[in-house]
Amino acid sequence: MDILLDQIIEGNCIDWLPKISPESVHLFLSDIPYGIGLDDWDVLHNNTNSAYLGQSPAQHGKSGFKRRGKPIRGWNAADRNIVRDYQKWCDQWAQLVYPIMKKGASLFVFGARRTIHRAIIALEDAGFLLRDVLIWKKDSAHHRSQRLEIVLNRRGEEELAEKWQGWRIGNLAPIYEPIAWLFKPYDHTITDNIIENEVGGMNVAECLINGKSPTNVLDIDFRANETRVHEAQKPVALMEYLIRLTTLENQIVLDPFIGSGTTAIACRSLNRRFIGFEINESYYRNALHRLETETRQLRFLHESTQHD
Repeated sequence: MDILLDQIIEGNCIDWLPKISPESVHLFLSDIPYGIGLDDWDVLHNNTNSAYLGQSPAQHGKSGFKRRGKPIRGWNAADRNIVRDYQKWCDQWAQLVYPIMKKGASLFVFGARRTIHRAIIALEDAGFLLRDVLIWKKDSAHHRSQRLEIVLNRRGEEELAEKWQGWRIGNLAPIYEPIAWLFKPYDHTITDNIIENEVGGMNVAECLINGKSPTNVLDIDFRANETRVHEAQKPVALMEYLIRLTTLENQIVLDPFIGSGTTAIACRSLNRRFIGFEINESYYRNALHRLETETRQLRFLHESTQHD
């Protein structure tokens, strides 16, 4: 397994996970694809509706809504299978992850509000247990809802438009994302497991927020001038927080869907080992570049903070 350590490897994690030694990974931390049609790489179902991933006129020129996450004609019988196909995709890698995790090791899995339950079920079916669902609160959220009165007026339904004035079609602003926190079952007691496997506890002292114990709501944003190369990218500080909470220095963190490389950058800045896979060539190259250029900056930042 040493050949995999501290590397971002280009390839499908399904091919690489079996190469990792059993019960060797201390933390699984990954912003996995959500299966909501954010882009081509996020389509993980067999729905062949030609309108899927299309665009409406309202979406042109808006980076937050480049693609349509559902068919233009609305939900049909085939659309209802999208989440089931997503769960089957999660099943594939979850079954491979279970044997390589240490007993008591944590898994932090980012997901969408509409599909994360399917990822949780797949991980539970693989043998993991759900500990909590954390909330990552964002400072802002892309949001688009349509005024119902405008739709009705376009249809010439003036009386109905007046009745439904003030109503909108769509969702509330998505200001948070869920993070499922699971763990691998352990033998005997959690204290015995911590002594034997050095995982299972929480380093609260290193994760105080304004001097208080952390909660399951994380309000952590991007640092000033942090490089953004991926539309689903997460803040380095958020990944660092979860790593500090559950691991010791030199322990191994696995991210099979490493995207822009944020998990690797966070690990290197905190003196953790990492294993990362990325199937998309463009994101893989961006991740390598970020790992090379940003790690030194973050280490300097951490060292300066410790000396203050």
